Amino acid sequence: MSITTLDPNTALIIVDLQKGIVGSPFIHPIDGIVDRSRALLDAFREQGLPVVLVNVAGVAPGRTERRPHSGPFPAGWTDFIPELDQQLNDIVVTKRTWGAFANTDLEAQLKALDVTQVVITGVATGTGVEATARQAYEHGFNVTLALDAMTDSRPEAHDYSIKNVFPRLGETGTAQDVIDLLATRSP
Repeated sequence: MSITTLDPNTALIIVDLQKGIVGSPFIHPIDGIVDRSRALLDAFREQGLPVVLVNVAGVAPGRTERRPHSGPFPAGWTDFIPELDQQLNDIVVTKRTWGAFANTDLEAQLKALDVTQVVITGVATGTGVEATARQAYEHGFNVTLALDAMTDSRPEAHDYSIKNVFPRLGETGTAQDVIDLLATRSP
């Protein structure tokens, strides 16, 4: 479903655009993902709407089939990339699972701001972005996904999420589609 509307209280969630991840091999050039996420970020800030910056700093506790990293992360690994220009009023969520809502206070923070819709971007499409979108949907938020502002290292995961999962969770379109809708609002 293409993007038709944005609720008056919509938040932008940018997943895992952090120093330790953006250098990974992705199927789409990361510079374009960052540029489109930044354009969305600027548009949301201009409208005075909430911005959520999500980073990952570990894995879920317990036994897992795949541990991508063992031991402490290198210095700066969890830092947001400078292009996001983190602001004091940004909501910052550090997760240890794929999704930004699990074991964090993100739902409570968004509901305290009367947020009813989220726009999600970031990496990786088939893990962090998809898990965050699923959790947002399960918490009752209207979900919008800016498809050209996300990527994955696995083409099959990226394509599956975009073609099969995201249309069932909410509306999809481009970052520019979202920016155009934001431009029709008065701040």
